[in-house]
Amino acid sequence: MLPGTCKKILILLVLGFLLPRFVLFAQNNTGNLPRRQGDNLTLKVAVMGPGDELYFWWGHIGLIAEDNRTGQSRFYDWGVFSFDNENFFLNFAFGRLIYTCTVTRAEYNYNSYIQRNRSITLYTLDLDAEAKEAVLHFAETNMLPENRDYSYHHFDDNCATRIRDIVDLAINGQFKAKYGNESGRYTFRQHVRRHTWFNPFFDWILCFWMGQRIDVPITVWDEMFLPSEIGRNIKDFSYIAADGKERPLVRSIEVLNVSKNRPAVLEAPRRQWPTQLLVSFIFSSLFFAFYFFRGDRKSFRITIGITQSLLGLFFGFAGSLLFFLMFFTNHDYTFDNINLLFVNPLFLALIPLGIIHAFTGNEKKRGVSLKLIRYFWIYVLFAGLLTMLLKLFPPFYQQNQVDQALVLPIALAMAVLFYRLEKK
Repeated sequence: MLPGTCKKILILLVLGFLLPRFVLFAQNNTGNLPRRQGDNLTLKVAVMGPGDELYFWWGHIGLIAEDNRTGQSRFYDWGVFSFDNENFFLNFAFGRLIYTCTVTRAEYNYNSYIQRNRSITLYTLDLDAEAKEAVLHFAETNMLPENRDYSYHHFDDNCATRIRDIVDLAINGQFKAKYGNESGRYTFRQHVRRHTWFNPFFDWILCFWMGQRIDVPITVWDEMFLPSEIGRNIKDFSYIAADGKERPLVRSIEVLNVSKNRPAVLEAPRRQWPTQLLVSFIFSSLFFAFYFFRGDRKSFRITIGITQSLLGLFFGFAGSLLFFLMFFTNHDYTFDNINLLFVNPLFLALIPLGIIHAFTGNEKKRGVSLKLIRYFWIYVLFAGLLTMLLKLFPPFYQQNQVDQALVLPIALAMAVLFYRLEKK
């Protein structure tokens, strides 16, 4: 038997050799289990401001997944399309636009948007590991070839509504439970005009083509067809986490870039109809002034005749496209559009009538053109007034004051002018 001292030394040596390994084993198998994927994951919502191209005026949005172990950051994007796609323009015209989900490096996207002078704001989501894993699995599943393509809709299913739905998925439906029935601030049309106000032509023509559907009351949930509205609503949102405690949805907000010298998105929509009314009044007044103070009857006849043809070309194109959109496409937000009552393909008749009035030497033909042009503008005037009366009936209500303000004063002026010309 070993002496007592030697025995103690041997025990200490054995313990010194085995104890660290026992502790390491215990840590690996109890308190320090292999980390779940969600523990190493940071999810962010990236909201990009408007861009130069028309289809970027309403901003963009994506989901960022950062792997804290590898340092890799991926950008999941539900708003990708290509003009090179087969039959792209034909499908777009008929409302069959296909968008694609893609995933790329986040740094590449950041640099691209910064170079294009677009603002970038990142919202870091405060989610538990299970929720982050569920979101990542959903995003990855969307990227599969059989899932990545979807039928795009400007208001119901786009890059923003996809992120909105993902946020709702992450917190077990609490996002929609809060905002699904809460009244929105504005209608779809008013939100559109918050972004188009700086370009009078596109502001007018886009809203001219869109009908009654975008004028009904909507919820906050519906408003999140816009990327900026998602940022607005998630930043102060709180939810009940799996542990039963209330938790803020957004942990932090980081502004990566602020665009410079770009038209601001209005906080509230402007009233555009006074501007259109002023433009229409000035346009009409110039012709009255020319009529009363003209020194050359022929010059006035040619000027007003050419003007009829140009008006017929512009409004005839707008009305013909509206007719096509309403009856032959899947663009449901153009349906039930009362603008068609007073701006429609009949305007195209002004093109030849105006040319005849301006250049024919046959007085009989000119007399016929005078009468037909006058009758046409009377029709436009009364049809436009009818759309005003229809506003009294909720099923026919449409926010088309801008269209009425632009067209009706011109219709009144032309009806009066051609009446006077016919009496000469």
